[in-house]
Amino acid sequence: MHAGEVLLRLRAVRKDYGALRPLRVEAFELREAETVGVVGLDSAAAEALVNLITAATLPDEGQIDIFGAPTVEIADADTWLRSLDRFGLVSERVALVNELSIEQNLALPLSLDVADMAPDLRGRVQQLAAEVGMTSADAERPLSAATADLRQRIRLAKALALDPKILLAEHPNAAVPRQAAGRLASDMAAIAARRRIAMLVLTADTAFARAACARVMTWQPSTGSVTLLPWWRRSSRRPGSAAQP
Repeated sequence: MHAGEVLLRLRAVRKDYGALRPLRVEAFELREAETVGVVGLDSAAAEALVNLITAATLPDEGQIDIFGAPTVEIADADTWLRSLDRFGLVSERVALVNELSIEQNLALPLSLDVADMAPDLRGRVQQLAAEVGMTSADAERPLSAATADLRQRIRLAKALALDPKILLAEHPNAAVPRQAAGRLASDMAAIAARRRIAMLVLTADTAFARAACARVMTWQPSTGSVTLLPWWRRSSRRPGSAAQP
């Protein structure tokens, strides 16, 4: 059992998003400090789900609660923006500015004055860079010189900048070489544990999900069911417990 507060709850959700079938989620919960990987959503479905979770869009049917309140009750832009600050998003959709250095890109969630950073801002940026596994030399490089792995770490640092309650990752390893992806998964797991934040990883790579998250689930597009993978249920049984059908 997970005793933490429920931060995210989806029930009987249905959303048309231009695919052959609508996005369905029968039931799903994410609790405080819980890390869950979900496999089975392609990039378009993952984007649609993240948009629903962050209340960028609303479901056609069903209910989504974030931080204890239904998304349909968000009444104005200011309230939505405040709720959005409680999410950190790791996604290819997060824009990076090629004309800036990596360090300046990391500073953007904290300040728009990145040309001549104040000492306190630079210190905060250096902390974020170190937290996601960057060296000081990495941070000083131009963004145009960043590898695929480093670009995702930049997005991870930007996602953490405002101290979110939930980290949402859309196919974070899709463009990252396998060896580097393994290190990225381990670092994400360590960061979530250290910060005690909830993390939802949407990926097609079960191995990545296993390395990053404490629980791994699978999504069935036809029904919307989200269930623990069979091998995960077996490995999670206590010694001596009866096998489940």
